[in-house]
Amino acid sequence: MIDHYDWAGGREAMLCFGPDTGPVVVAALPLFEEANRTRAFVVTILRALAERGIASALPDLPGTGESLLPTEAATMLRLREAYQAAAQRFADRGTYAVSLRSGTLLDALGDVRGRWHLTPQTGSELLRELTRIKQAEVGETPKLRGYWYLDSSLPEESADPPVAIAGNLVSAELLTDLGAAIPFDGEQLRTVRLETDPKPADLKAPGSPLWRRAEPDNDPTLAELLAVDIAAWVRTCEG
Repeated sequence: MIDHYDWAGGREAMLCFGPDTGPVVVAALPLFEEANRTRAFVVTILRALAERGIASALPDLPGTGESLLPTEAATMLRLREAYQAAAQRFADRGTYAVSLRSGTLLDALGDVRGRWHLTPQTGSELLRELTRIKQAEVGETPKLRGYWYLDSSLPEESADPPVAIAGNLVSAELLTDLGAAIPFDGEQLRTVRLETDPKPADLKAPGSPLWRRAEPDNDPTLAELLAVDIAAWVRTCEG
């Protein structure tokens, strides 16, 4: 079902799945192009959760999906505030964050009972990836000021313009904020990684990283496995 939520910057669309009662999982996709590569996969997980009686929501955050806010107007604070507002829609039912990759940077302000993270990515790790992408685009090491790229023809006192990276206009403020952004690390946190990931996790799952593929793809088998884990985790948290 297509629904919506309101936040300080306006109204955004939100997909909702599952029953009208009980706890709600609120999903956060990765930032930038990885969101396009993993959206179908996350929707498959949420539909599998609905089959197990767990409700969920996938909000479009500012500057993403069908949002009317331009991509270059998105900042870390706006993204986090919007996620918080989306989760607040279901506060009377109890909410849980399910976040993928750099989406784990966005649920920090959410008033949720627990967080389930798949292959969490720090802001500095994402920034390094964006650096490599931009370097490949320009064919050389781009000029840096702080954490962001600027046209070398601009005077030093100029306001920092948005930066075009892989077809996305990204604000200098967001790029700066990424340098210090880290995923939530506290109580009621479950971390899941793929078996090929050497970092520690509560669960290692078989599968390949869809976010690394050149085109959007899906993995229904992995989605089903993760939905089973999320459903069991939510029910354990609920007691």
